[in-house]
Amino acid sequence: MDPTRLTFALPGDITTLTGGYVYDRRLVEGLRAQGRQVDVLSLSDAFPTPDADQMAQAMDRLESLPPDRPVIIDGLAFGAMQPDRVARLRAPILAMIHHPLAQESALPDDLARHLWRTERANLAHARHVVVPSPHTRAMLVERYDVPAHRISIARPGTDRPADPPRRKPCDPPLILSVGILHPRKGHDVLIDALARIAEQEWQAVIVGNPWDADHVAALTARIRDAGLGDRIRLAGRAPAEELAQLYRQASVFALATRYEGYGIVFDEALLHGLPIVSTRAGAVPDTVPRDAGILVPPDDAPAFARALSGLLGDPQDLRARSDAAARAGASLPGWDATAAVVGDLLDAMG
Repeated sequence: MDPTRLTFALPGDITTLTGGYVYDRRLVEGLRAQGRQVDVLSLSDAFPTPDADQMAQAMDRLESLPPDRPVIIDGLAFGAMQPDRVARLRAPILAMIHHPLAQESALPDDLARHLWRTERANLAHARHVVVPSPHTRAMLVERYDVPAHRISIARPGTDRPADPPRRKPCDPPLILSVGILHPRKGHDVLIDALARIAEQEWQAVIVGNPWDADHVAALTARIRDAGLGDRIRLAGRAPAEELAQLYRQASVFALATRYEGYGIVFDEALLHGLPIVSTRAGAVPDTVPRDAGILVPPDDAPAFARALSGLLGDPQDLRARSDAAARAGASLPGWDATAAVVGDLLDAMG
């Protein structure tokens, strides 16, 4: 097997602006920087719920890959593939599991059970598995029966600016949330929490690609019904410079997520020295330092409101957590470290 020539297979467009796709794109760039030839294979963006034709086309393309070159398959597709056909793939498989598919929010019970079965079966056919966090590794061992020695953690990297970000906090304080407009991200909980502290001075911006029009409409209606239309802005997808400016202007980063396999946006907040309010969900406790953030139970708007209110009302605590966030951000690894982990695995597979 030649570990210097490989395929990276994933659903849809690798330039999509969500954490998982950012991870995949930066990993491909890092592996290429090591001198490896990496061909990107774009499968149907209908995964993890493709129709029969989309599934067949994806499996046909994977089955045509040569047996002497490894293939990295993103878990958004890998976990949903037909196990009998995964078993027939000739190329050695390195599975990239950002978070197990069955853990996604708002899934019908029958679909969640189906995805658990297929992902569990498919993981047995992977030569090795890469995950972004200790939490995801533990879940695959405990719930998916993957031997611990076949799982490696490749923590997401960060893009460290040449100069430390210069904070210019807004007045009133800006509460920034970044995450795809999807039920799993808990933006509805954040809106409900903000409604509970409407008497305090603040403004809020929620940045994220729309998941679907109905969910965006529901969030918009929630903001309107709470009487917060002039204080909360759904910004949708923000260009990089606009997002960087929002990070510089913010006083608090808030994400009421229901589950995270890692959460790259938390590292971005730390890089900008932002104290974090989030939840004790998935890998968040492993990602957010205790002295830099306040974590509450998922789906608990009153607790989330108390955490936000406490930070906004206590300048000393806000400053201390901001300083702690900046210290943590300064120690975060770059994307070259992520690629180094995967590169070593590829060489070992060879």
